[in-house]
Amino acid sequence: MGLFDFLGKKKQSGGEASEREVQRFERIVGSKLSQNIDRQEAIEALSKMATRASAAALLKRFDWVMDPTILDSEEKEAALAGVVRSGEEAIEPIRAYCRKSDSLLWAIKGLAKIVPSDRLADELLALLDQFDTEYIRNPEPKIQLITELSHHPTEDVRIAVEPFLNDASEPVRFAAATTLFALNLPESTQSLVAALETEESLRIKNRIAQGLLDRRWPVPEEQLTTCKQALPSEYRLDGSLIVRR
Repeated sequence: MGLFDFLGKKKQSGGEASEREVQRFERIVGSKLSQNIDRQEAIEALSKMATRASAAALLKRFDWVMDPTILDSEEKEAALAGVVRSGEEAIEPIRAYCRKSDSLLWAIKGLAKIVPSDRLADELLALLDQFDTEYIRNPEPKIQLITELSHHPTEDVRIAVEPFLNDASEPVRFAAATTLFALNLPESTQSLVAALETEESLRIKNRIAQGLLDRRWPVPEEQLTTCKQALPSEYRLDGSLIVRR
């Protein structure tokens, strides 16, 4: 028996869903152990509600992965569509979800579909603002936010991302360097060169050196001496420009 067979009579009135119904659906959507048919019907029911509470419940589907992965992806796409259907009502639940989730990829997709493009960068920056550069057990949310911000080439984004060149996590530092080059704002040169001088990861040193070479951003005069010493062996300075040996 599917979930709708059990609850159908309660839905015939067409009235707004009760808090108990939302909670029931949320438990099903958030459980890897629930029956596939029940979970999919719960996703459909929550999607039709299109409320703040239903959006918050649908976000629970992004907390876990199941096999086969094609079914996992289909369910998450359906849940995402339901979240987006709630429109502006879903924004606060998404914010709350992003403050505690181990992965933000699907939530960020939802924001991108709901929030107007001229506001999206501000939403992402507000989420990034909850993080500093200290060690955390799971750096993935930072990496995901910094990577997503690479599509928003503004001064505010540049200023927000630059401190993460000194993050405790090597993957975060790499993501920060990659995003700064994607923003393509030469004002980042000083911070990138400073990071090159203190960085221990050869992967990141190569990323910074190659990025500065590709864009032909000159090294500031006051950083030339230390930059020369910090460059990976495959690179050298030609005047103020980084070139390959």
